[in-house]
Amino acid sequence: MTMSRRDVLRGAGGLLGAYVLTSAGRVLRAATPPPMKMPMAMRSTAAMLAAPKVPLINPASLARFVDPLPIPPTMRAAGQRAHKAYPGQQLPYYRMEMRAFQAKLHRDVPATPLWGYAGSFPGPTLEAQRNEPLLVEWVNALPAQHFLPIDHNIHGAGKDTPPVRVVTHVHGARVPADGDGYPEDWYTPGHSKLYLYPNGQDAATLWYHDHAMGITRLNIYAGLAGAYIVRDAEEQKLGLPSGDYDIPLILCDRLLAQDGQLYYPVSDDPSAPWVMQCLGNLPLCNGKIFPFLEVEPRRYRFRLINVANTSFFDLSLSQDQAFQQIASDQGLLSKPLERVRIELYPAERADVLIDFSALAGKSVQLRHQSQGIVEFRVRSSATRDASVLPSALREVPRIDPASAARHRVMTLNEIDDANGNALMMLLDGKHWADPISENPRQNSLETWSFVNLTGDAHPIHLHLVRFQIVDRRPFDLFAWNAHRQLTFTGPAVAPEPHEMGWKDTVRADPGMVTRIAMRFEGEPGRYVWHCHFLEHEDNEMMRPYEVLPATS
Repeated sequence: MTMSRRDVLRGAGGLLGAYVLTSAGRVLRAATPPPMKMPMAMRSTAAMLAAPKVPLINPASLARFVDPLPIPPTMRAAGQRAHKAYPGQQLPYYRMEMRAFQAKLHRDVPATPLWGYAGSFPGPTLEAQRNEPLLVEWVNALPAQHFLPIDHNIHGAGKDTPPVRVVTHVHGARVPADGDGYPEDWYTPGHSKLYLYPNGQDAATLWYHDHAMGITRLNIYAGLAGAYIVRDAEEQKLGLPSGDYDIPLILCDRLLAQDGQLYYPVSDDPSAPWVMQCLGNLPLCNGKIFPFLEVEPRRYRFRLINVANTSFFDLSLSQDQAFQQIASDQGLLSKPLERVRIELYPAERADVLIDFSALAGKSVQLRHQSQGIVEFRVRSSATRDASVLPSALREVPRIDPASAARHRVMTLNEIDDANGNALMMLLDGKHWADPISENPRQNSLETWSFVNLTGDAHPIHLHLVRFQIVDRRPFDLFAWNAHRQLTFTGPAVAPEPHEMGWKDTVRADPGMVTRIAMRFEGEPGRYVWHCHFLEHEDNEMMRPYEVLPATS
């Protein structure tokens, strides 16, 4: 089956097209987004979704752009503490409690029970300077019982496991292994962990979120996510918009009952509620549905972060406006790119500049596909705009994949039952508990090739390292299935211009081999790599890997 890029995006789970709703908000059926013929596992799993026992909110019933966009506050240090890694120094110390709370996601929706860092969703923004370490104590102050459906058949989420457990991962951070948020290092209410963040990396838009084994999808859906921004002197010299004109836009989607309660989709088997995708019909930006932001007629920097479970965002602007993309996951591109559309898979980021200077008195919408999700209302006057759009940003030297010490080839797999219903997803055919098979040496250069044997595009994330996309290349699926032989059926496709910067999450398309190259900088230890569709990650599409000490 040949699929266009648009078909691939639709198949990966497009927002606002996941469910068919009546005017009362009841689910009639799971929608299959035309014209793509969905893979068997996707079709059968979609059919297995149990209809909610309560009516859901229909997006068409909500007034648009009636709530101001919340701007997450910047977290302030609670004091200073010593750490053994920095003898004689006192490091900034932050205390971040995870708590249950209620918030109005829209003016006309009753308050929604949520979990959040510092009792908010998204949590406060953590800001760091390059090479200036800090400490964060992540405190579990949540209730003893979960309010979303746990599937006890999933590895690591058995009935003998506490229902509420957390461990925080800063996505994209170069950290020691004992501060990375290893999925099995969870802890229960009343406990905490103190993590060190050295911040030895380029300026970039990172984000933090829960990573507890087997329930990551539920904890993030409940609200456990926030932005983590690394700054450095080189970026600050560029004159980009800063201060009040540098704003994170944290995007996700949710399903809500008409009483405001979060609804998480389940299968029609109460003893095995896991489903392979969670597609909401309500878009949220910084925790609000269809918000607005008053802006001045000048340049702004927006840090776009997709924290959705499964949905991608296909973003554009009204008024024939274009984005100037300046950064991707791991920091600045080599130069700005003018783009009319930006596609973000779960966990991907894009920093963009939007120039409102010619739009005084008008409004501009940030759209997902054709749907407005945020409205920018441009005031008639502005303070002096000293920001610039530089012609060059930061050098991004390309890695030569031929110089790699090791070339690894791994598959992306989907395991179905006899009826074609998806049971779990795997990486290289291995389960989480299988022996570690990826063990790169510290500071060594490797290439990893992801052979996608499934019908879906998967966002693959590696902890600890930043990488570059080398290429994507079509292959013969039948030859692989018959002989585990990698036979290419066409030339390699170079990454798109916006993918030429440093990344930590890559879209691995179906029918393609996606190759990345990276140097394993950082401390030796045990980390993970996984699909960032949270439903896949929770059900075996995650593997540990170990960075071994460098050879002498």
